[in-house]
Amino acid sequence: MHSVLGWSKASLMLCLKVPTDPSWAPAALAAIETMLIDHAHCELKAASNAMSLIARHPDDGVIVKALIELAKDELQHFERVVTFLAGRGLSLRTPEVDTYAAELRKSAGRLPRDQEVNSLVDRLLVAAVIEARSCERFKLLLDHWTIDDDALRAFYQELFACEAKHYRVLCDLALYASGGRASKVEARLAALVACEGQIVTAIANNGSRATVHG
Repeated sequence: MHSVLGWSKASLMLCLKVPTDPSWAPAALAAIETMLIDHAHCELKAASNAMSLIARHPDDGVIVKALIELAKDELQHFERVVTFLAGRGLSLRTPEVDTYAAELRKSAGRLPRDQEVNSLVDRLLVAAVIEARSCERFKLLLDHWTIDDDALRAFYQELFACEAKHYRVLCDLALYASGGRASKVEARLAALVACEGQIVTAIANNGSRATVHG
């Protein structure tokens, strides 16, 4: 699978139209254990989403191969976050409702759709936008880092790069799933990003929470 959209490093962050509220990073770092619990669940959900898409499209070798690798990454990250939790004497616990992801999926469902932008394209692009936002958030954590834990900081440095890779993979898969209709995929991504910006703003207006997308 070759990228046709030509995503540059700049486009990774430029796909997001609304920056994270500056108060988020200090709030997340001040309650890092709560953030880590939420982060673990985010990684598990990302792996589950990839596996769900494989189950729905088992005959497409390109989709299956790429999403197996993505799911393996997400599960490894999940395991490592759980290890950090265990080192702090914490368990995974029941996750809070992820308002951000739920609202983004609802927004995708409300957008007009044609044959080239099918449900698979939408699911891949929604996942891509989530990865882009996570990438931006992890960079903010690193920029505001105040915790005396070099291993955890190194982990988030690694994740920053990995989320960027996942974003590009998911965008390229969306392009593939559309039959190479780059203009359609770019327009759909832009529409989703506009919705995402509204969601992020609404969440921030309710006060920053110590969650990955809070």
